[in-house]
Amino acid sequence: MLARALAALALVILVGYGAIEAWPLVSGPHISIDSPLDHSVATEGTITITGRALRTETLWLNGGPLLIDQKGAFSTSLLLPSGGAILSLTATDRFGHEITERRAVFIP
Repeated sequence: MLARALAALALVILVGYGAIEAWPLVSGPHISIDSPLDHSVATEGTITITGRALRTETLWLNGGPLLIDQKGAFSTSLLLPSGGAILSLTATDRFGHEITERRAVFIP
């Protein structure tokens, strides 16, 4: 009886550990944009986009590739014309899961 209880406990521990380790693979990519805030105003026409992309294979900004470092951090600057603009960041993981985050900015 004790052997069965120990075997069941070991099985529960192994399944729990496997679930914890597999969660990043199952959950897909994640984008966290630090700057710019949504609906922000860029008075000088230049906007800097910074943030982190986790569990990401590729990152795209408005359809163009954006480089990320080993820790997932990204940063780039854009010169935008007057008016409104929507910045669209799309991340894809190695399994094809995709997520898109958008920020609206206004340039006077």
